[in-house]
Amino acid sequence: MTTRTGGKILVDNLVAQGCDRIFCVPGESYLAVLDALHGEDAIDLVTCRQEGGAAFMACADGAMSDKPGVCFVTRGPGATNGSIGVHVAMQDSIPMLYFIGDVGRGDKDREGFQEIDFSAMFTPIAKWAAKIDDAARIPEYVARAWSTASSGRPGPVVLALPEDMLCDEVDALDRPKTTRPAQHPDPEAMESLMGLIKDASSPIAIVGGADWCSGTSHYFRQFAEDIGLPVACAFRRQDAIPNDSAVWAGNLGYGPNPKLLERVRGADLIVAVGARLGEATTEGYTLIAPDHPDQTLIHVHPDPSELGRVYRTDLAICADMREFAEEVSLWEHDIIDFDCGAQAHEEWEQWATVEARDDLALDLGQCVAAMRAVLPADSIICNGAGNFSGWWHRYWRYGGPTCQLAPTAGAMGYGVPAAVAAALREPERQVVAVAGDGDFLMNGQELATAVQHGANMLVIVVDNGSYGTIRMHQERDYPERISATDLNNPDFAALAKAYGAWSETVETTADFAPALERAQAESGVKLLHLKIDVETQLTAGGLTIDKLRG
Repeated sequence: MTTRTGGKILVDNLVAQGCDRIFCVPGESYLAVLDALHGEDAIDLVTCRQEGGAAFMACADGAMSDKPGVCFVTRGPGATNGSIGVHVAMQDSIPMLYFIGDVGRGDKDREGFQEIDFSAMFTPIAKWAAKIDDAARIPEYVARAWSTASSGRPGPVVLALPEDMLCDEVDALDRPKTTRPAQHPDPEAMESLMGLIKDASSPIAIVGGADWCSGTSHYFRQFAEDIGLPVACAFRRQDAIPNDSAVWAGNLGYGPNPKLLERVRGADLIVAVGARLGEATTEGYTLIAPDHPDQTLIHVHPDPSELGRVYRTDLAICADMREFAEEVSLWEHDIIDFDCGAQAHEEWEQWATVEARDDLALDLGQCVAAMRAVLPADSIICNGAGNFSGWWHRYWRYGGPTCQLAPTAGAMGYGVPAAVAAALREPERQVVAVAGDGDFLMNGQELATAVQHGANMLVIVVDNGSYGTIRMHQERDYPERISATDLNNPDFAALAKAYGAWSETVETTADFAPALERAQAESGVKLLHLKIDVETQLTAGGLTIDKLRG
C-alpha cells in the first residue's frame, strides 16, 4: 500500500500485469499517465500520428503476443478516431485495452469540452466498457480489464479515466498478475467427437480465430495429418496452421477456391475450431446454413456464449483452444485415415500456383511469386481491406501463427499500423505491409511513426487509381455508371521519401524482382509503389471490368 497519483498507480499496475508497450496519441486529459510513464523502463511508449493508427497497432500487438495490446487516447475526437480499432479487436477476437482520458468528474453530464458517455458508446462493440472514478480502485479495474480482455473469447476492454481522478494522490494496494483459467475439454464430449469423426465419410475442419496460438496450431496439425482430415481456415486466418501441411485445404472468405466451396458443401461433418463461422467465412451464411441440413456440426470455442448463438450445434465443446488441440492429438482412436485431406491439399496447390499473364504490364500474381522466392517463410504479411489483398490471400504461403495480420472485420487502413506493431514486436522477422491506394491513405501517416521508432519493414502500395472493391460492386449493380470510386493519387514513392523511407516505383512485372532485391538491401522503412490498371486487373480470380459488364 503506497500513496501515489492515479496516473502512477495505473502505470504500476499495467507493468504488474505484463504490459511492455503502449501505443498512444498524447492528450491533455491523461497528462498524469504520461508523466508516470516518464522514465518507466518497463514500458516502450510508441507515439502515433492518429488515434485510428494507434488503436490498429494495439490490436495487431494483441494478435502477435499472448497478452492484450494497449492503447491510450484522449477524450472526444481521440476516442472516436480510435474506435475503429476497438471494433476490429472485437470482431477479430483480439485482446486489447483501450484507455481514454476523460473530462473531470465535477464536469460530468454538462456536455463539457469533448465529453462523451464512453460506456454508452463502446458497450456495443467491446467486451466491457467502464469508467474509473476512484483512484484507489485502479488496481482492481486494471486486473479485471486484463482478465476480461484475455479470457473466453478475447476482445477489447474500454476504460475511461477522468482527468482529475488521475491526479488524485491516494493509497492503493496493487493487484498481482492475473492468469487465464484453464478450460479443459469435457472427456465425454471428446469421446463423442471421435465417434462422429469415425462415422463420417467426407469431413472437413474449419479453423482459426479466438484463442488460437502456436501450440494450438502444432497439435491440431498433428491430429489432422494423422487421420487425413482436410483443414480449411476461416476468413483471414490463413496462418492457423502452416500452409505446407499435407492436409491444408485453403481459405474461406472472399475469393476462395471453388473446389474448396464444393468440398464444404459436400461435407457430412464440419469441425469448427476457434472460428465463429461468420458472414465472410460462410458466404453470407449460405455456404454453411445456420440450420445446415444433412450436415453435422461440431463447434469448439472458448466462449460458451458463442456456442449455439447462430448455428444449430450438434456437439458443442467449450475449451481452451490449446488444451483442446493437445488433447485431441493425444487421444487414442481407431479412425481409419481419410484420403480427402491429401486430395484437398492437391486442389489447393493447383489453386495457389501462379499462372503468368503476359497480357498485363504488371502482373500481381508474379509479384507474389517473386516475393515467395526471396522472403523467409515466417514473414509477417499485414494488409487492410480491398481487392488487392486477394493476390496475397491466394498465392502467398503463410508459415503458421502470427504470419498474417489482416482484419476479419474488413477495415481499411489496417496494414501499415499493423506492420509497425509487428516490426516492433518481432524485430528479427521480415514484416511486409500490403496496401491498396485508398487503403494506404487512410493511415499512411504512420510511416512517420515507423521511421521515428526505428521499425524495419517493407510497404507495398498497389495503386490502381480507384476504390477497386467498391468499383467492382458498382459495375456489377450499375454497369458503366462510375460514381465516387475514382482516385487522384499522389506519387507514393515521393511521399515515402518525404517521411524518410527508401522507395521506388514499379510499373512492369520484369522490374518488380530487381526492385524488391534493392529494397531488401536497405534497412528501416522501404516502400514499393506498384502501378496497375483497374480495368484489366480487378481481382486475383481474373475478374475484369469488361467481364463484369458482360
